[in-house]
Amino acid sequence: MEHWSIPRVSRRRFLKSTAGTGALMTLGGRAVLGAESPSSRLRVGVMGLSRGMAHVKAYLSVRNVEIAYVCDVDSRRAAEAVRAVERSGQYAPAIPVTDFRTILDDKDIDVLSIAAPNFWHAPATILACQAGKHVYVEKPGSHNAAESQLMVKAARKHDRKVQMGNQRRSLPAIIEGIEKAKSGAIGPLRFARCWYDANRESIGKGKPAPVPDWLNWDLWQGPTPERPFKDNLVHYNWHWHWHYGGGELANNGVHALDLARWALGVDPPRQVACTGGRYHFDDDQETPDTASCLFDFGSVGASWEGSSCLPRKHEKHAFVSIYGDSGVLAFESSGYRIFDLQGKEIESNVPAFSDVYHFQNMADAVRLGTPLNAEIEDAQRSTMLCHYGNIAYRTGGAVTVDQRTGAVTSHAVEKFWGREYRKGWAPEV
Repeated sequence: MEHWSIPRVSRRRFLKSTAGTGALMTLGGRAVLGAESPSSRLRVGVMGLSRGMAHVKAYLSVRNVEIAYVCDVDSRRAAEAVRAVERSGQYAPAIPVTDFRTILDDKDIDVLSIAAPNFWHAPATILACQAGKHVYVEKPGSHNAAESQLMVKAARKHDRKVQMGNQRRSLPAIIEGIEKAKSGAIGPLRFARCWYDANRESIGKGKPAPVPDWLNWDLWQGPTPERPFKDNLVHYNWHWHWHYGGGELANNGVHALDLARWALGVDPPRQVACTGGRYHFDDDQETPDTASCLFDFGSVGASWEGSSCLPRKHEKHAFVSIYGDSGVLAFESSGYRIFDLQGKEIESNVPAFSDVYHFQNMADAVRLGTPLNAEIEDAQRSTMLCHYGNIAYRTGGAVTVDQRTGAVTSHAVEKFWGREYRKGWAPEV
């Protein structure tokens, strides 16, 4: 049942139809007309309202940005997002919709901001580019390697700004740390180590169940081949099924590996190895809860280690450590620390974390032509490290990569390069 679905009527018509009632005269105690010109106002539709609520909050902190639509297949989330926009004092209400294509049909929308599950990232991005919208898309941006290539092709073909949500690319302290690493603050760079630790509980074994009345199961599945609803999948545990997600490597590993690749200045690897397993629980999870990946770039290397079900609090390691001949530059979530070879901290800059910088960069790119900090082509090079790692894990532990083309040379991995789609949903560029 689509509680919040609205017919495909433009936002302009919606606002015109409500103007006579006085609904737009004031909202949250603020007047309708803002101080800035409506012609420079950036109108955004947000798709997916779990992580997407952070999108809403960040956009509301950027000058002259309007949250025009909020979209989710869960009607409860759409309702809460509408209330959040209203509480902000935005001059006009956000329209709640179930189907993101309603947003694409509105010619007044500038940006589709995608925070839906991974399997939606590339198909929705491609459709948005075709509709003339710019795109902010959460990490990893693609479910598989083939989609990674297609979404870059779509951005180029339609000349759209497409930013991926690896927000550290816009954090001033992280940028400063990268510049220090590249300028020789710790000498010649040799290796990067990345970690992710968590304390996730078992997802159990799902049972067939009626689809909840608040969920549009058909649209939730979207481009993926249809499967029956089960009671332990929505809204987060899809991450641990290959059909929908890419495990912890694609979920959180992409953030750390992006910093490593950025600091080392490398792309792509020549060989990737990945091993691990589902050790902690006997449940429905298909992706490993514990894994180690190695990336050989030729002149330098990198690693990522994930431990989803054991936080390893005693180990006290950084998010990413860059090793040089004269020291270590350790990145935390929002900044960095530099250590000498004896382990003494000699410099640091670790401010509070904020998403707003990255969304501000998106707005500046669309309005002013400012370069994107995580433009989709470069961002997908980091995502490809995750795809390589997952392919290696699923095909015996290691893959060789053609460094000229980025292709995996073994025919054994072909079935994991792309995926099948539901009829009518295969992305085309």
